[in-house]
Amino acid sequence: MPAQSKAQQKAAGAALGAKRGDTKVSELQGASKEMYESMSEDELEDMASTERKGKPEHKGD
Repeated sequence: MPAQSKAQQKAAGAALGAKRGDTKVSELQGASKEMYESMSEDELEDMASTERKGKPEHKGD
């Protein structure tokens, strides 16, 4: 499932880093924390690797 906004992609990247042990889970907040808890590493990888060009900063934009 590709990211629909740059913010969503950034949150997925932060959650993916925590899944891999690159960052502490305690440093996550908001959407990235929810993604960490509810998505697999493969799902996060897919969302974080979405092409950024043409994406709005936030989903509602």
